[in-house]
Amino acid sequence: MAVLGRARVTIVKRDGGIVRSEFEVDRAVEQYSDMIRRICLYQLKNATDTEDVFQTVFLKYLLYPKSFDSPEHEKAWFIRVTLNACRDHLKSLFRRHTLPLEELGEEVAAIPPEQHQVLDAVRALPTKYKDVIYLHYYEGYSAAEIGNLLGKKENTVYSLLARGRTMLREALGGDL
Repeated sequence: MAVLGRARVTIVKRDGGIVRSEFEVDRAVEQYSDMIRRICLYQLKNATDTEDVFQTVFLKYLLYPKSFDSPEHEKAWFIRVTLNACRDHLKSLFRRHTLPLEELGEEVAAIPPEQHQVLDAVRALPTKYKDVIYLHYYEGYSAAEIGNLLGKKENTVYSLLARGRTMLREALGGDL
């Protein structure tokens, strides 16, 4: 189906499934690209890997056959898929046998010098603490929302936040 102007073009895959229209993907890129790049850069610590995962996330969105109940559901889907894609990328065989650019002495991302110590301490946390700390402090989610995103109970999220903050305090020498 095609119409002139801002058309809603629907593409049908060979197996009969429907993929999202170009208009829908453009809207999602406009709406979620900054958030996805932040999550990727935070998780991967590398701009090149961030772009790879960024493209993977939007390809998954293009091919995702289901509709979303609400904008919050769509945003939660993007966060979940982004976190999973980052983890998959970090576990990939190729990634384990390459040298990160940081080890070559090149600056990957421009981070203000005063934030290096805190960001390094957050990155050093175990994944279960790092994720909740990031979603709470960087993305502004409440414990209940984080629980829904990560499939954890609200009280578990509170516990992870408290333990993560304690670990950060210890790592930073009480500078939290």
